[in-house]
Amino acid sequence: MAGIPAALDKFDRQILAWVQQDCRVAAETLAAQIGLSATAVQRRLRRLREAGVIEREVAVLDPLALGLGVSVWVEVQLAVASQQQLVDGFAARMSQVPEVQQCFYVAGPFDFLLLLRCEDTGHFERLSRELFFDQPNIRKFRSTFVLQECKRGAALPLGRPLLADG
Repeated sequence: MAGIPAALDKFDRQILAWVQQDCRVAAETLAAQIGLSATAVQRRLRRLREAGVIEREVAVLDPLALGLGVSVWVEVQLAVASQQQLVDGFAARMSQVPEVQQCFYVAGPFDFLLLLRCEDTGHFERLSRELFFDQPNIRKFRSTFVLQECKRGAALPLGRPLLADG
């Protein structure tokens, strides 16, 4: 990441609001919506990408359409959380597991919070045995099954100035 731009003005925030909803929106469309030229929008988008403000542009897939109807939040407590090498090792291992959609190192009674996407409860059982049972650095884990997704998304709130008002 090249670094965050010195300031994100109202045009940057408007561009970001649009592209986080649809990253394929044409620069001409954006330009017409926010009152800049298409060239200015393209220049700003390039700067935001180079600075790492826009990390990546991806397709958001429907887990149900792909047979991944079971979502489970898993809290993991490590046996030894004071050794950075063990914490980093667990995080690296989780980043390699496709079913682990999100992995957070957290403060509190547990060390990690994971979101897993599975085909069914049998899939989750097999995966939990593989990931958590008989692992020497896992003291305990607790699972919470999602009954209904009330909101799912990755869009960040852009209603307020991020770094500077413009």
